[in-house]
Amino acid sequence: MRRTLIALQLASVLAMLTGCAKSAKRASASVDHATASGLMGMDAMIAAPSSASYRMAAVRLTAASPEARRFIAVRHKLAVVSPESDLPKNWEAVITFCGTIRCEVISSSIVTRTQESSPSGAIALRVVPEDFPKLLTQVEKQGNIVEHTTLSEDKTTQVVDTEARSKNLTAYRDSLRAMLGRPGLNIKDSVEIQEKLTDVQSDLDGEAANRKVLANETDKVAVEIEFRVRDASRRRSAFAPLWSSLGEAGETLAESLASVITFLVFIIPWILLFLLIGWFLRRLWRKRRARKAALTAAQAGS
Repeated sequence: MRRTLIALQLASVLAMLTGCAKSAKRASASVDHATASGLMGMDAMIAAPSSASYRMAAVRLTAASPEARRFIAVRHKLAVVSPESDLPKNWEAVITFCGTIRCEVISSSIVTRTQESSPSGAIALRVVPEDFPKLLTQVEKQGNIVEHTTLSEDKTTQVVDTEARSKNLTAYRDSLRAMLGRPGLNIKDSVEIQEKLTDVQSDLDGEAANRKVLANETDKVAVEIEFRVRDASRRRSAFAPLWSSLGEAGETLAESLASVITFLVFIIPWILLFLLIGWFLRRLWRKRRARKAALTAAQAGS
């Protein structure tokens, strides 16, 4: 039975290289023939084609399909300028309008004014191509579109490869299930087939998840909207630089005073300690001087 599993694995690799359902069927038939004849016909299995022939087969399979089309991921980047007072309202209006059409908001953020930066907003969403003109019209109502960038990426090769792998894995899974249902299968072989079946199902689920991601990228249009405010610097007073300089000077003065206070707090205890030591040493010096003077007077009197 172990040789049968090896033959199945070889059939799976062969099916993935060919990239079409017909190759998967032929590989499964080869495995059944090998099992029936005591596994003596493994050398007669179909040789694996090169990667170039696999690519050509995948392209032919796509071209032959009546639903053949290019899978293009389209992305739009918009920059909208509006008055600062209208920014929150415009940002909220686009999010609300997205809920009325076939659209989903991926992320959104809004930033208020700070000393270092101006207020701004951003929205990332996905919309079906048919509803994108409606969304664009709504965005135009929120201000002036000063920037509109369109990017596109061809995902056809990735989609074809993912679908081919999914078909081949499905055929391989069905072959394993058919072997698992055969009579006279011992416990050891059954466990091995179950483990391999679990691995194949896991790979199949992964390919399905990848296809879902690709479908989300190609079936919907990605839109990134950046909200900006009009530059208010042109409306500033002629004395604005003066007031700005005075404000910076005040901050500098406050920082200097803070540094002086910090230094004084650090140095005052040491000054008091030095004064106390100096007073004590002076007192000792005076006592010693007085004692020396008294001794000198006593010697002079004698």
